[in-house]
Amino acid sequence: MQLAIKIALTTLIAMFIFIMGAGAGYAVRDYVVDDQPTVEELQSLSLYWEVWHRVEQQFYGQVPNAPASTYGAIRGALATLNDPYTLFIEPEPAKEEKAQLEGRFGGIGAFIQRDEAGRVILDPMPDQPAEKAGVRKGDILVAVDGQSLATEMSTEDVVKLVKGEIGTKVVLTVQREGVENTLDITIERAPIETPSAQWRILEQAPQIGYIQLTSFTERSNKELDRAFEELTAQGVESYILDMRGNGGGLLETAVDVASQFLRDGVILREDRKNEGERVYDVRPGGKALDQPLVLLVNGGTASASEIVAGALQDYKRATLIGEKTFGKGSVQLIYELSDASRLHVTVAKWFTPNNNAIDGTGLKPDIEVLITEEDRANNRDPQLERAISFLTNGESATK
Repeated sequence: MQLAIKIALTTLIAMFIFIMGAGAGYAVRDYVVDDQPTVEELQSLSLYWEVWHRVEQQFYGQVPNAPASTYGAIRGALATLNDPYTLFIEPEPAKEEKAQLEGRFGGIGAFIQRDEAGRVILDPMPDQPAEKAGVRKGDILVAVDGQSLATEMSTEDVVKLVKGEIGTKVVLTVQREGVENTLDITIERAPIETPSAQWRILEQAPQIGYIQLTSFTERSNKELDRAFEELTAQGVESYILDMRGNGGGLLETAVDVASQFLRDGVILREDRKNEGERVYDVRPGGKALDQPLVLLVNGGTASASEIVAGALQDYKRATLIGEKTFGKGSVQLIYELSDASRLHVTVAKWFTPNNNAIDGTGLKPDIEVLITEEDRANNRDPQLERAISFLTNGESATK
């Protein structure tokens, strides 16, 4: 049962970062076993159980339970492929990955962070469940559903406790300034949308619209539509699209985003095993077809971001400023497995419209601008400054 969702995988830096990001080229499928195992496969499984039964009988120590040992066997088998993007994701992180790519999750609508003293501080979003239930900015979270928060617990772990299925309830125990006793606040979790795009007029150059795209979710293209509408109404004449640190997301969204800036042509070419080339064409209806455009890129620009950047660079529609991109150009198929875990399998490579390979090489910016430690210390962004100068001085996009 194919769900017909194409997505793009992110840079594999660490498993948690990986599952929260995305990257280059997926189809999501329900997992159904259609084929009977071969004799060789049955013999291999027999050997596996021969080994594991010996371990269960003789191992001096704690033997992991069935799911853990099964997951370990799967990961070990996949490791023999020597492909970092063909991997197995267990049910809980698989759920996080799915929510990230959908751009929404079940939550309470509040920012959670630790202060210098290590306390967990809440900041409710306007008109979201947390605020409606009575949570106030500055409330200190001390327990979730009666579970006290240990000082060594990470912010990510606290967030996991608060998030949950839409429609379920969570009880937050908070300490409020001026109130002697703690307060228990019951909140019903609701769909919380996570924006992937932010935009504004640049104060130092009001004719330039700045759009930061942090990922490619199901909602990204609609967010861009709103950005163009609002920025155009404010008299914007050119754009800076910031994709630095954008590890990817949905492939279909990447095609939509690139199509916002192109009238026609090919967005990318995909070479799949036993199928030959598949071409993704520009889709009609772009909102920014003529305005001068700069893309900001760096080593964290990967996968779906490189699809957009590669297409716009090949057509000389945009000037890339910054640093060389990551170089993730393989395509994965995602299977939804029977226990809600996920399997990612590399099935193809993708190429830019001019047939340039990205995998392992990345994209070179048209104008290289590095950020030094001194720049960071001084809170300076020379890449953005160069982009503003480039657009303000009316330089050619083919430079």
